[in-house]
Amino acid sequence: MGVKVAAAVAATALAATPVGFLQGRQAPSGGFVEPGGASGPQLTAWAALGLKAAGASPGRALDYLVAHEDELTEATDVELVALAQSALGHRPDRLLARIRRYQRASGAIGPTVNSTIWGILALRQAGEPAPRAAVRFVLRRQARSGGWAWYAGGRPDSNDTAAAVQALRSAEVGGAPIRRALVYLSRLRNRDGGFELTPGRGSDTQSTAWAIQAFIAAGKPVPRGARAFLRSMRQSNGSFRYSRRYATTPVWVTAQVLPALAGRAFPL
Repeated sequence: MGVKVAAAVAATALAATPVGFLQGRQAPSGGFVEPGGASGPQLTAWAALGLKAAGASPGRALDYLVAHEDELTEATDVELVALAQSALGHRPDRLLARIRRYQRASGAIGPTVNSTIWGILALRQAGEPAPRAAVRFVLRRQARSGGWAWYAGGRPDSNDTAAAVQALRSAEVGGAPIRRALVYLSRLRNRDGGFELTPGRGSDTQSTAWAIQAFIAAGKPVPRGARAFLRSMRQSNGSFRYSRRYATTPVWVTAQVLPALAGRAFPL
């Protein structure tokens, strides 16, 4: 086999992997794009985190994220991009300052439980301590079921619960809140090994990836069949389906699968 042919074969093989698929969706600007879509800092942050967790190059993602900081208007977007920049080795001082300004007397960071969770994760990824008031705020919002919702009084779901577990573990919280959360997540596990967002929705890839990360963060064994479910959702081009029924937003879904398959929880 000639050198050029071998190189072409190797490139084709890489493109058919999750890492290769993601890297192939990066625009010259450094931003990442869904098929038929446009680049944006949120999707780019997810792709960068996925590639970082997998030990792969994120290309010029950091340059893109820094250049587009002023576009971020929501607290959770600021926190996500700050998390990604820190994971890529850059200290996002301007974004961290914004996160600190979001802190409220209640302990919340931003307007919701979700934004508080992500505020903790962003600060911890940057090597900052988790604000104790924010940690207490999250703990007080745990539902009787053991789960967490996007906002206070909302319906708990697997994704917010898994993110809360990772944030609390990054703040060195253990014990009953974590155990109760894992019990809640286990009730959302289906026979196919996957996890669902809320009861009755059916397994989906992102919820399964989040649940895996929660168990990893808690130092507990990943439930049997969860990783196999993720692998069963992989398509021939290296991307992952959202569910058995739907194949949508493949860049976002694939980016969120990579940390789980790499055995990494947030903060990375």
